[in-house]
Amino acid sequence: MKKIAILITLLAVVAFIGSAMAVPPGKTIEYAGGAMGKVTFNGKTHADAGNKCTDCHPKLFQMKKGSFKMSAADHTPDKYCGTCHNGEKAFAQKGNCANCHKK
Repeated sequence: MKKIAILITLLAVVAFIGSAMAVPPGKTIEYAGGAMGKVTFNGKTHADAGNKCTDCHPKLFQMKKGSFKMSAADHTPDKYCGTCHNGEKAFAQKGNCANCHKK
C-alpha cells in the first residue's frame, strides 16, 4: 500500500512540474522582442493549428520558462520558430515580422 501511495505522489509531482513549465493551450507567454517589439506565443493558436507540445518540446525549445533566447541570426528556416514558420508548414518569417512582433 505504501508503494502505491509513493508511486501516485511521484506521478502527480511529474504532472504538475510539466504544467508549470509549459505554455498550455489557451495561455500565452511574452518574449522581449527588442527594437522589433515583443513576441507573444499563444498556445491555443498553435494547438488549433494541429500542433502538440511535443512537436517543439524539447527538440526545438527547452521546457523551462526563461530558457529560450533568440537573436536576429536565429530567424532562419532551420532554427527555432523557422522550423515550422518556413512558408510551407506555416507562414514564413521573412517579410512577416509584424505577425509575431508587436510594438
